Amino acid sequence: MKNIAIIGASGYTGAQITQLINADANLDIQGIYVSEASLDKYKPLSELYPSYQDISLKLQPLTQQAKQHIIATADAVVLATDHAVSLALAAEFHAQKLAVFDLSGAYRFEDAAQYPKWYGFEHTQPQLLAQAVYGLAEWNKEQITQSSMVAVPGCYPTASLLALKPLTDLFAGSLPVINAVSGVTGAGRKAQLHTSFCEVSLTPYGVLGHRHQPEIATQLGHEVIFTPHLGNFKRGILATITVQLKADTTAEQIAKAFSVYDDEPLVRVKQNLFPKVDDVVHTTQCHIGWKYDANNHHIVIASAIDNLMKGAASQGLQCIKIHFGL
Repeated sequence: MKNIAIIGASGYTGAQITQLINADANLDIQGIYVSEASLDKYKPLSELYPSYQDISLKLQPLTQQAKQHIIATADAVVLATDHAVSLALAAEFHAQKLAVFDLSGAYRFEDAAQYPKWYGFEHTQPQLLAQAVYGLAEWNKEQITQSSMVAVPGCYPTASLLALKPLTDLFAGSLPVINAVSGVTGAGRKAQLHTSFCEVSLTPYGVLGHRHQPEIATQLGHEVIFTPHLGNFKRGILATITVQLKADTTAEQIAKAFSVYDDEPLVRVKQNLFPKVDDVVHTTQCHIGWKYDANNHHIVIASAIDNLMKGAASQGLQCIKIHFGL
């Protein structure tokens, strides 16, 4: 039995991974924490999320005493915190020999020079950054097993990379075009005008400047054109992707490439059948559908995930179970 501390448990992804760990027979929750200044401290998680009535734990402030208790009693820490907060906390706990699973973007790039541009801070932990592995569970199992610093991927990159990585050897050279729509939970729990119900209407944002574009490109090994959209629904992501493939590519080659997922229980691939967001909401799965035009050598792929589950919390749980051999 492994004991897991969850920091940032009052947010959507923090609460979701708390629920998942609580339901896992091989894991125990060491404690759930929020910042010392949080208005949610000492509240039961079930008060914030009534659907989690089976979780009796209260949110504790992350004091120095609490940190020492985590170090003494936990096997791993989940960070569902802001990028800059995760940057420091990950280094602090990792130095005390705890495994760290970071749901923020603080350790997703190997190159420290990327952080001022995309996240607005200088990366101050180059040694830990060099040890961090990218937690795309279906593709990086060996690295996740070996490293105790795991950067859980972003939600848009998860949907996009699972769809594209099998096909990289078939790319013709042009840039894959990714148009993806996310529910508003991707913006977090904090109240903001642009994510309030009456303000949300389907719209692109972060055009040619979203931080998930370089994350996708880095992990794919190929530049992409990525345009995210905000949709007027709570949770889920649908990425629709167009790629030009080599002129001699056949549908049989594409099917063979996607067969890499045949033994992966959380990724389902179907030809000529496209998923809906509702197919995956509240599940741990990624559903992928594709159709190929052999005349102009273009493939259209649709990839659907729940942004809070496979796009964050349940993939974090996958990484924990892979790392500990569960």
